[in-house]
Amino acid sequence: MSAGYSGTPLLEKLGVKPDQAALLIGVPDEVGELAQYDRFARRVDAASLSAPETAKACTGGPFDYIHVFEKDASALEAAIDLLRGALVPNGMIWASWPKKASKVPTTLTEDVIRALALAHGLVDVKVCAVDAVWSGLKLVIPVADRR
Repeated sequence: MSAGYSGTPLLEKLGVKPDQAALLIGVPDEVGELAQYDRFARRVDAASLSAPETAKACTGGPFDYIHVFEKDASALEAAIDLLRGALVPNGMIWASWPKKASKVPTTLTEDVIRALALAHGLVDVKVCAVDAVWSGLKLVIPVADRR
C-alpha cells in the first residue's frame, strides 16, 4: 500500500528497516502499515506525547527511528528535547500532523514543526504524505552535531 501520489510504499518513504530500534507514539490504527509493522529489532509504543508516558518510553532508547503523530504544538514542543535525547546520532524523528484538508483540528503545520525542530537542534530533510489525514516531516540531528 502506498500513501500520497508517488506510488512508493509508505514504509520505504519513511525509511523503515527491520534492524532499527523504534519508538512509535500515537500511531493511528488507520496507518496500518506502520502500526502493524513487526520487524523492528526493538519497538516501544506509547499512546501519546503526555509527559510521563514520553519520558518512560524514551528510557527504552536509544532509537534509530522515532515517529510521533500529534495534533498539538505545545505537546510536541514539551517533548522534543526528550525525543532528541533518545535518538541515535544518525537516527530520524518523523513528526506527523493532520493535513489541513483533513479538517482535523490541529495547532501543528509543517512550518510550526520546522521552527520547533530548529530551535531544538534538529533540521528537516524530507516531507511526505503518510496517508489521507497525516503528513510527516523527517527531522535529524545536523551532521556537524552528531557525536
